[in-house]
Amino acid sequence: MQSRNPIFSRDDAFVPAGSAAFGAAPPPADVSPQQLEEMYARPAGGPAGLAMTIDDVVIKTAGLFVILLATAVPSFLYLAENTFLVFGAAIVAFILGMVIAVKRSTNPGLIMVYAAIEGVFVGGISAWYQAFADGVNIVGQAVLGTLVAFSVMLALYKSGRLRATPRFRKMMMIGMVSYLIIAVASLFASFFGVGEGWGFYGVSGIGLLLCGVGVALASFSLVLDFDAIEKGVQMGVPAKEAWRAGFGLMVTLVWLYLELLRMLAILQGRD
Repeated sequence: MQSRNPIFSRDDAFVPAGSAAFGAAPPPADVSPQQLEEMYARPAGGPAGLAMTIDDVVIKTAGLFVILLATAVPSFLYLAENTFLVFGAAIVAFILGMVIAVKRSTNPGLIMVYAAIEGVFVGGISAWYQAFADGVNIVGQAVLGTLVAFSVMLALYKSGRLRATPRFRKMMMIGMVSYLIIAVASLFASFFGVGEGWGFYGVSGIGLLLCGVGVALASFSLVLDFDAIEKGVQMGVPAKEAWRAGFGLMVTLVWLYLELLRMLAILQGRD
């Protein structure tokens, strides 16, 4: 089973150990049953210590967020007025993200550059939403909400209450594709003044409903990410895959944060 996060989907690395994706040669004909069992018990990533672990993913994810914050904070404080720079960062980050996802890159330098550029965009757009909130610290609220949602989803996943079953995956796929179509339509509608520039999100009632759906989809996407990472660890994928696993988690968490931030800004604007 594969995650619907594009970072993990269609991924040869997160497949059962012993498959052709690892290019493993068949065992010699004269190998004993005991040796054969030992060979298949080895992690697919190679010798001991070279397979991805949960600690690897945690460290890489934390490091990427440190880089993101290192550029997001100055962007929030000093660069938000430069619209060209903020939107330029968004476009560059999108292109880099697609390259990493499509090429399944585990290049640490490329992924760290993505985190830095994404931070410029996140900091800038956060400042715009904050200015709209008229003094209310919605950025802090969105960060706290993201941490709470992450903790709740992780607890539910670890307890077994939420699992990435085939039905769950199908529902998530339908939901995310539908939401993407609506979001694109909303963007075009905003160019014509719909919702006072917010598109469908600025329409009373409908906007808050769409925000709620976005927050829910982003939150439940974490379950798919947790599942892909757990299966990768169990199958002994190479340690370098921790970089892409951390990248995938960062993409989902930034999406969740931005959805929460937009919801809080809309709610503040209705007061």
